[in-house]
Amino acid sequence: MADDLKARFQQAAQDVMNLSERPDNDTMLRLYALYKQGSEGDVSGPKPGFFDFVGTAKYDAWAKLAGTGSEEAMRRYIDLVAKLRG
Repeated sequence: MADDLKARFQQAAQDVMNLSERPDNDTMLRLYALYKQGSEGDVSGPKPGFFDFVGTAKYDAWAKLAGTGSEEAMRRYIDLVAKLRG
């Protein structure tokens, strides 16, 4: 089961690169956060500086998923990519 989930997660990560339209910024942040949570677990390291707006937004989006299990994050990422693909 876990190997199948990881394979589907990796396929979804490839699929997201080939979407016909670029998702809006909120969806991109959600994709980023779910991918990071699924692949690395809870956010770690220092929060980017105040003037690093993109880095701060990514960090905050990932931090909101703290405590979410990697398998759950993978499933949510796969579901979101499938929804975006139509």
